[in-house]
Amino acid sequence: MPAARRLRTIGLLLPALAGLALLAGVVGFRISEGMGLAALQETGHHRLDLYAESLEREIDKYAYFPATLGLERDVLDLVTGRAPLAWGLNRYLERLNERAGTLSIYVLNRRGRVLAASNWNRPDSFINEDLSYRPYFIEAAAGRQGRFFGVGTTRGEAGYYLSSPLTEDGAIVGVAVVKVSLEQLEQSWSTVEAPVLVADENGVVILASVPSWKFTTLRPMDEPTRRHFDQTLQYNARPLSPLGLMRQDRIAADAELVRLSRPADGQLEETVFPVSGGFLAQTAPLQGTGWTMTVLSPVDQVTGMAWTRAALAAMGSAVPGILLLMWVQRRRHLHELERKVEERTRNLRAAQDELVHAGKLAVIGQLSAGLAHELNQPLAALRTLSGNTVKFLQRGNLEAAQGNLERIAHLVDSMGALTSQLKSFARKSSGAPRPIAVRRPIDNALFLLDQRLRRSGVAMQVDAPEDVAALCDPNRLEQVLVNLVANGLDALAGRTGGRLTLTARTEGDRVRIEIADNGPGLPAEVLPRLFEPFFTTKEAVKDGTKEGSGGLGLGLAISAGIVRDFGGALTGANGPDGGAVFTIDLPAAALPNDPASILAATQAGELICPTLPP
Repeated sequence: MPAARRLRTIGLLLPALAGLALLAGVVGFRISEGMGLAALQETGHHRLDLYAESLEREIDKYAYFPATLGLERDVLDLVTGRAPLAWGLNRYLERLNERAGTLSIYVLNRRGRVLAASNWNRPDSFINEDLSYRPYFIEAAAGRQGRFFGVGTTRGEAGYYLSSPLTEDGAIVGVAVVKVSLEQLEQSWSTVEAPVLVADENGVVILASVPSWKFTTLRPMDEPTRRHFDQTLQYNARPLSPLGLMRQDRIAADAELVRLSRPADGQLEETVFPVSGGFLAQTAPLQGTGWTMTVLSPVDQVTGMAWTRAALAAMGSAVPGILLLMWVQRRRHLHELERKVEERTRNLRAAQDELVHAGKLAVIGQLSAGLAHELNQPLAALRTLSGNTVKFLQRGNLEAAQGNLERIAHLVDSMGALTSQLKSFARKSSGAPRPIAVRRPIDNALFLLDQRLRRSGVAMQVDAPEDVAALCDPNRLEQVLVNLVANGLDALAGRTGGRLTLTARTEGDRVRIEIADNGPGLPAEVLPRLFEPFFTTKEAVKDGTKEGSGGLGLGLAISAGIVRDFGGALTGANGPDGGAVFTIDLPAAALPNDPASILAATQAGELICPTLPP
C-alpha cells in the first residue's frame, strides 16, 4: 500500500509539475518577448532618427542650388528674353552639374519650357521640353520652393527634384531646377542590420535599402491615385506592384508586427534578411514632406531568445539544477553584450566625429542667407567698378582707373576673408588638443554670427584677454562657441534690450569661458536633462521664417562631448540676475615663447598678433 500510495502521489504531482512547467514557460515567453520587443522598439527609434538625419543631410547639400542660380545675371537675362542665346549658360550648367555631382540642372521660363540645361549636348536633352505639368514647376511658379521625387520622362532615371523661383524686381520670371540622385544614400543603407524604406504620401516606396522594394506600394492603390500618376508622369508609367507587407499585431502607435509575403516568382533577397520570421515595423513622418520612413527590425532573434527562456523557465520550475544552466547562459549573453558594447562604442566615436562635422555644416546652412547678402553687394560693386575702369582706360584717365582698381582689390580682399573663414570653420579637425589663445576662436565664432547679431539687435559684450590660453582644439572650440551664442540669440528672439556677455579668464590651472544672456533663463525641469541627446525645448521651424530651428536636441550634447574630450566640462545654469549662463571649463595652457613655435602657431591661426621675444 505505501508503494501504491507513493505511485498515486507521483501520478498526481506529475500533471501538476507539468502544468506548472507549462505555465512558467508561457509566462517566461511573454515576459521575454515583451522585453525583447521593447528593446527592439527603442533601437528602432534611434535608427529612424539616424536614417532621417542622413536623408535630410543628403538633401540639404543641394537645397540652396536652385536659389543661387537666381544670382546669375545670365540666367535672368535668358528667362526674361534679354539674352536669346543660351549656349554659354548651357556650358556653365554642364560644368556646374559635373562639379556638384548632380543628375541635371536646368532653367525654365515662366510658361514651363526648358531654356537651358546641363545635358544640352546629349540626345536626351531637356531643351525646349514643356514641363509645366510637373509639380515642382507648379510650386516654384507660385513662389514656393518645390520638392518632388519622380522618374524622368526622358531617360527614365529616378531622382529628387529641387526647384526655386527666379525673381527680378519682385516678379517671378522663371524657375531653376536641380535633380539629384539618392542612390549613394540607398547603398549606404543596404549595409545596415534592419531594412529601411521611404514611402511618399501615396504609399509608393521611393527609397529602400533592398533594391526590389523600390517602386512598390505599401497599400492598394485606388483609381484616382492611378489617374493622378498618369497625368503627372511622376513614376513614368511604372507598374507599382504591392510590396506584400501583411500586418499582424499593433504593439504601439508607431510600431506593429508584420510579415513579408513571398513574391509570385519566389525570388526574395534572403541574403539581406531572414524570410522565415516577421519584422517590427516602425514608421515616422519626415519633417517638411509628406513622406514616411519605415524601419523593419527582424524579430527572429527576439522570438528565438523568448522560446529559449521559456524552455529554461519551464525546466527551472521543475529542476533546480537548470538554474545553473541559465546562469551560464546569462554569463555568455552578458559577455556577448559587453563585446557588442565595445564594438558599438568604437562605432559611436566615429559617428560622433561625423556628427560634429554635420553640426558645422548645419550652422553654415543657416548662415547661407547672410553669406549671399554679404557677397551680393560687393559683387554688384565689382561689376560697376570694372565697367567704369574700362571707360576710364578708354578715355586715358589712368588716375581714376587706378583708384577703381584699388577699390576692387579691397572688395576682393573682404570677400576672401569671409569665404576663408567659412572654409576654415567647415573643415574637419583632428580634435587633438594643443595650447591656443581662446580669443581667436571667440572672434571667429562672432564673425560667423555677425549678420545674425546685427539683425537681432542684441548687444554683444566681449571680455577675453589675449593672454588667456587653454589646451583644446581651436576649430572644435569655435563650433561649441557658435552653438552656445546661437542658443543665446534664440533665447533672446523677440525681446527688446537683449544682451549677450562673453567672458574668458584664467583661474589657477583652469580656463573658464562664460556665455550669459538676459533672457528668460532655464526652467527648473529642463536643467537635469540639458545635455541629454535628442532632448530639446525648441519648437520645430517648418515655414523657414524664424532665425532659429527646432533641431534634434543634439547641439548641447555634441558640445558637451567636445569639451569633455579636451578634459573639460560644459555646464548650464541660471544667472543671479536672471537669464542663462553656460560655462566652458578647460585646462589652462602656456602659450609658446620661442620664435619658431610662435611662427607656426600664427600660421595655424592660433595666436593673435604675437610678439617675438628679443
